[in-house]
Amino acid sequence: MGVKISDIVPRSEVSAEDFRGKTLAVDALNTLYQFLSIIRQYDGTPLKDENGEVTSHLSGLFYRSLNLMQAGVNLVYVFDGKPPVFKAGTNSVRRKARADAKKKWEEARDEGRVSDARKYAQASVEINDAMIAEARELLCALGIPVVSAPSEGEAQAAYMAREGMVYAVASSDYDTLLFGAPRLVRNLNVSGKRKVAGANVYREVKPEMIDLKHVLDVLKLSREQLVNLGILIGTDYNPGGIKGVGPKNALKLVLNYPALSELERNVEWGFDVSMREIHEFFMNPPVVSDCCVVQGEGDREKIREIMWVRHGLSSERIDSMFRKLDDICEQKKQTTLGRWG
Repeated sequence: MGVKISDIVPRSEVSAEDFRGKTLAVDALNTLYQFLSIIRQYDGTPLKDENGEVTSHLSGLFYRSLNLMQAGVNLVYVFDGKPPVFKAGTNSVRRKARADAKKKWEEARDEGRVSDARKYAQASVEINDAMIAEARELLCALGIPVVSAPSEGEAQAAYMAREGMVYAVASSDYDTLLFGAPRLVRNLNVSGKRKVAGANVYREVKPEMIDLKHVLDVLKLSREQLVNLGILIGTDYNPGGIKGVGPKNALKLVLNYPALSELERNVEWGFDVSMREIHEFFMNPPVVSDCCVVQGEGDREKIREIMWVRHGLSSERIDSMFRKLDDICEQKKQTTLGRWG
């Protein structure tokens, strides 16, 4: 879910064109969950093939990735590894919430309450190991590098951005800033339209970029203090944060008590994990340094086998996307897109 600091964070509107020739590290699970939530039928049922296997995530991953590549954006998808031990409680709560939402979705769908059905369906999104494995397989077939994080994908992506391996991190979660990403890109999309949660309508969505240095300058905080602010509001490791403390109150507290030790003495902490342990994880998370971010060669036949043979997606649409990429590679000689032979 991420830390909720959107109300106090400055950002600027951008477009996919602003990232032409640049490489972005994409928070893979965050993106897959978005596709599984949004790409659904009118009653909330996800897209499925004739065998009943969900394909919403593959469809979204395929078309959005190719559209961004067509715009000249290089992508690296970063997948989560093992979560920290103190995230277990959060994950358990989320599993129960998804199970409850799934039950409500099925009831609303059977009773013909379409609006409620879509709302509950989007809250019931589940992703399993098979989905993740096939998503990785598709990305490799597209020639897009895949990085496996030892722990949180956002932490790994932020590290890659700090080290200059990539230009920015693409994610919807502000936790990326707490992990130290110098630039965070949200709402990364070429079309500029996105389905409204709980409704079968679209709204205009502008990509936006958040510069960590600018955020810290505006808020008059260090990165360590931004982490403390996030912890007060609530993170994935202490959901809900300090009772009654929102972004603005948290900012006041951090400015009044700039050191972590001062905060620990002046707030009422009610979580099993300590504030210091969460702080240390954000500042020094497990990461790997030997990451490959070089775009590979696309495998047309493998893509066709995954998308068409396995799941019956439109062969015409797949061929259309190939033709667009072939035209771009020929016209602009963009070797970073790989060969599509």
